[in-house]
Amino acid sequence: MINKIFVDTNIWIYLFLLDNEKYKIVEDFLLKNSFNSIFVISYQVINEVSNTLLRYKFSEIEIRRCVEHLYRTCTIQDFTKEIVLTASFLREKYSFSFWDSVLVGSALFSGSDILVSEDMQHGLVVEKKLVIKNIFLN
Repeated sequence: MINKIFVDTNIWIYLFLLDNEKYKIVEDFLLKNSFNSIFVISYQVINEVSNTLLRYKFSEIEIRRCVEHLYRTCTIQDFTKEIVLTASFLREKYSFSFWDSVLVGSALFSGSDILVSEDMQHGLVVEKKLVIKNIFLN
C-alpha cells in the first residue's frame, strides 16, 4: 500500500541546511519512506522554504535547486477555496494557528495519511483521517 505523507516546511529546511542535528533523522525518514510513499507539499511549503533559505543566506541558485528538488520529489497540492474554508473550520475546531490550519487543510485535501511536522501536536488525528507525526520524538 502506498502512503501519502504531507511534509511540513521545517522538515525540508533541516534537509537543505545539511549541517544540523536533525538532518540525519530527516534523511533517514525520507529514504525509509521513499519506496512505499508519495511525499506531498503545498505551494505554501515551497514559499516558506524559499523565504527561510533566504534568511539563511542561500544564493538564488541554491534556492532554485532546492525548489527543483521539491518539484521532482513531491506531489504539489494546489491551493483552493475549499482549503481556505476548511482551514477556518480547523482553526475553530482544533485551535490551529492560521498558517498551520491552511497546511493541515492542504494535507487533508491531498488525501495524505500522515502530516510530518515538529510544530504541531504529535499523534493528533485530524478529522479521523490525518495523523500528525513528529519524527524527532522517539
